[in-house]
Amino acid sequence: MKPIEIAQGIFDVGVNDWNISDFHGYSTPFGTSYNAFLILDEKTTLIDTVKSEFSDQLINNISSIIDPKKIDYVISNHTEMDHSGGLPRVMHRIGEEKQIFCSKMGVKNLSRHFSQKLNLRAVENGEELSLGARTLTFLETRMLHWPDSMFTYAKEDKILFSSDAFGQHYAGFEKFDDVVGHIIMPHAKKYFANILLLYSPLILKLVEKVTELGLEFNMICPDHGIIWRKDPAKIINAYVQWSKQEAEKKAVIVYDTMWHSTEKMADAIASGLAEQGVKVRPMHLRKFHRSDIMTEVLDARAIIVGSPTLNNGLFPTISDFLTYMKGLKPLNKIGAAFGSYGWSGESVKLINNVFKEMKFEVIDPGLKIQYVPDNEGIEACYQLGTKIGNAITG
Repeated sequence: MKPIEIAQGIFDVGVNDWNISDFHGYSTPFGTSYNAFLILDEKTTLIDTVKSEFSDQLINNISSIIDPKKIDYVISNHTEMDHSGGLPRVMHRIGEEKQIFCSKMGVKNLSRHFSQKLNLRAVENGEELSLGARTLTFLETRMLHWPDSMFTYAKEDKILFSSDAFGQHYAGFEKFDDVVGHIIMPHAKKYFANILLLYSPLILKLVEKVTELGLEFNMICPDHGIIWRKDPAKIINAYVQWSKQEAEKKAVIVYDTMWHSTEKMADAIASGLAEQGVKVRPMHLRKFHRSDIMTEVLDARAIIVGSPTLNNGLFPTISDFLTYMKGLKPLNKIGAAFGSYGWSGESVKLINNVFKEMKFEVIDPGLKIQYVPDNEGIEACYQLGTKIGNAITG
């Protein structure tokens, strides 16, 4: 991808990673990008780098604009290796004596990431750095989503370099919201649901703080995906909405099945929910990826989980999903469990235990049926769906 001038003297010099399909257990069928930004001023500045294997491509992008040795400063907004992995190669190319500006935790992290000695300079929250015609302000965003995270704000241009916030795992030549269009929002929602949901309370506080500071945004430049230039408020408002975790009249049925018995139960529960006017998303764990399911969980009121009992425990895919969901800590959910079994039937109890740990509202003890559900069993499943539906709509 060739560099793009996003504003006068400011270039996106990042790279596309077309072939990555999994990012920390998050499916990325559209790949991702590692965005980095070059600012030409009296002090030429590079904001963030890229994953290590793309370092030479980043350097080539920079070289098409200026001699990399003319870079005076490097800013590391986030030390995760998809953004800092290229630092050693970049610093070797531009001069290892050049300063790298990062948060205090960034200094600690980068020192531990690399054996190469780096000229690291910790910045304070709200500290400003003059580049000449431009002034950069550093905003600490601790735990959004690492302890070292920070934003960099170009005051005169009103451009926010937002690190991992407001991003999407999406690779494309369409680099702006007004070019890619509405198709980008599902990617942004998935990104939030699987990376930032855990930090929802901190996001709301950050937006409140930014409002108090009176910062204006002509553009928001995340480190993954497209740049928001037509309507930066759109993604900010979406983050506020998602962070509040205000649910729709919607239920997600997450299940796996061995001999289709649990699947039959899921179908009957879905029918009972739909009859109450609830939007229902049945999601088989060997068809849908856990990260796509979490995207649906984000705005659902009820999470209904079904598992066969296997070796006195949960089916492995169910255990995997519950562990993943538990780590993201969704709030304000109704939980219900179901499953078929042969001779022991522990799965429903084990699912309920996880719901209780997550502080879900468990409105029913759950439903377990031995072997294949008969007509009576199917009716019981339908009634469970009806009960959950009434709780959602009531």
